[in-house]
Amino acid sequence: MKAIVYNGIQEVQVRDVPDPKIEKKDDIIIKVTSTAICGSDLHLVHGMIKNLPHGFVLGHETMGIVEEVGPEVHTVKKGDRVIVPFPVSCGHCWFCQHNHFSQCDNSNPNGEAGGIFGYSDTYGGYPGGQAEYLRVPYGNVGPLVVPEELTDEQVLFLTDILPTSYWGADMAGVKNNDTVVVLGCGPVGLLTIKWAALRGAKRIIAVDRVGYRLNHAKGYGAEILNFEDHDNTGAYIKDLTSGGADIVIDCVGMDGKMSTMEKIETALKLQGGSKSAIEISSEAVRKCGTVMMVGVYGGRYNLFPLGNFFSRNITLKMGQCPAQAYTKTILRYIQEGKIDATDIITHKLSLDKGSYAYSIFDAKEDNCIKVVLKP
Repeated sequence: MKAIVYNGIQEVQVRDVPDPKIEKKDDIIIKVTSTAICGSDLHLVHGMIKNLPHGFVLGHETMGIVEEVGPEVHTVKKGDRVIVPFPVSCGHCWFCQHNHFSQCDNSNPNGEAGGIFGYSDTYGGYPGGQAEYLRVPYGNVGPLVVPEELTDEQVLFLTDILPTSYWGADMAGVKNNDTVVVLGCGPVGLLTIKWAALRGAKRIIAVDRVGYRLNHAKGYGAEILNFEDHDNTGAYIKDLTSGGADIVIDCVGMDGKMSTMEKIETALKLQGGSKSAIEISSEAVRKCGTVMMVGVYGGRYNLFPLGNFFSRNITLKMGQCPAQAYTKTILRYIQEGKIDATDIITHKLSLDKGSYAYSIFDAKEDNCIKVVLKP
């Protein structure tokens, strides 16, 4: 089959790889109908995630038609159209039983965090879904059958960015009349703005440096702020909001703009990428406010502004979204017309255009916000 594979730093290729096969009794195989490129995929191709072998199949936002089912699969059948949430989760460990699917104890033999499709050996070594076919372990747990009347584009993002953005707003506790700062206007940030508005936030400030993404956020009713226009964006937001925002949701992670020292420390593996969004958060949030980090971070971070958080009684929350816990709820929102993520799709391309798709997404060319690929 054809698949998009990692071929070295900042290089991906569409290549022939072996077709997946049923390996365990509760596996399923899906024929992929739509898949997408996520901002966190760029962490892989930039060399920021360890243990990514050449030839590894990328992608964790995938849906399709069930082609084969193992003998112990009972929740889906051949011919079903399903979305596949990005965490690989067993469904029966303590964490899965308590809806913490992204921290599954059994899906990743290589670390404490749960497995993730297409996200290196560090996260279980599961080949991803930017391919013609995908093997899905624990087929009774993640895949969700979606209604035929909904298009792929309407439901594809149930695999990651819709649950992740929903979870960010939910865990942060966004409520009526809150002032919310959203750092990063990529796909997750834009959808976070939608959820914050739906939860009743009275003021939403969207922060980025890419003009077309800021304009998209403005279209949702957010105030927009280009952080490159200010020497200290966090302090500026604090003044703008008369003491700071109730909630800051960091949708950037380690992809933030790096200082020269951070570039050096990251290259030397002393730091896991930029912490610029954390620095802004530490200034922009009000006393006793909440900072929610949904952007992906790496390992250790030098000069972390812990004292600024501690002295002002800030609540910090963070992590990988347990997507399976939210897919049914969000599907109802989609069916009822309360949420629509299709407007962030700027490019629909064939799978064999994968290298080009990664290039424009990474370089933010051609007003690219979100790419959907069709095998």
